[in-house]
Amino acid sequence: MKKHLLLIISLLFSLSIFCQQREVINLWSGIPLYLTDTVNHEMSELGSDNIVRVSNVSYPTLEYWKPEKPNGTAVIICPGGGYIRLAITSEGEYVAKWFAERGVSAFILKYRLPNDSRMERKEIVPLSDAQQAINYLRSNADQYKIDINRIGIMGFSAGGHLAASASVHFNDSYIGTEMKYSLRPDFSILIYPVITMQNDFTHKGSKKALIGENANDSLERYFSNELNVTDKTPPTFIMHASDDKAVPVENSIRYYESLKKKNVSSALFIFQNGGHGFTMKNKFVDDQWFFLLEKWLTENEFL
Repeated sequence: MKKHLLLIISLLFSLSIFCQQREVINLWSGIPLYLTDTVNHEMSELGSDNIVRVSNVSYPTLEYWKPEKPNGTAVIICPGGGYIRLAITSEGEYVAKWFAERGVSAFILKYRLPNDSRMERKEIVPLSDAQQAINYLRSNADQYKIDINRIGIMGFSAGGHLAASASVHFNDSYIGTEMKYSLRPDFSILIYPVITMQNDFTHKGSKKALIGENANDSLERYFSNELNVTDKTPPTFIMHASDDKAVPVENSIRYYESLKKKNVSSALFIFQNGGHGFTMKNKFVDDQWFFLLEKWLTENEFL
């Protein structure tokens, strides 16, 4: 009994230490760029599936999960939610902890969600937050013991679209300041990502929220990331399930094909079963893709 009590106390103490290593960073100094309504409308809701979802984000943040022994690699994590909400726990905290345990400095990006009534140029606002996050980490690399050449971006579902957008549009700055550092991520991790805005395989909810159902061809092509891959697009890890009913697997296949055409180092893994949003829901699939991701990160010298 005494041994069990000591073990519980030890575990609680370890958990307390780990929780103390989390820090919330305001992404922008003052009022964020493109914001026209300065009232904070943010809402947080705990679903019946025990997943916390955040909506109406006006003031984006980075939540820093500090590893015990930083290895120099950092990853910016973009939760999904159809550009309407953010699944902060299942597609943020769940993976940030996994990274921190392996020495990677993990930063959950609570990015703004497109809203015509509260911001101008709503379609580039999430991308501006992702670019600002990359810029912030490179500008403060010494503080966080980060190698400026080992900063990656990760995204789930619509967050995967955002991560892919940051990986192809890094030469188009939306942060409103003269850049000292490149906005190009050094690697990209896309989990059941929305990639295209073209109607055949897009996720219609994400398209409607980001650019509108009847967006012009130019805007549709700009945010169809498979059409914007270059030989400078960073090395990419992609994971999807064939039976995904929300975001067709063709999104990942098309992006992978574009990467291969440009000779970008990339890996695509497709599960037969898993559905959409399988993090925290399917332990078997999670064990498999975490194993594959760890192998890929190690092979590319980010772990």
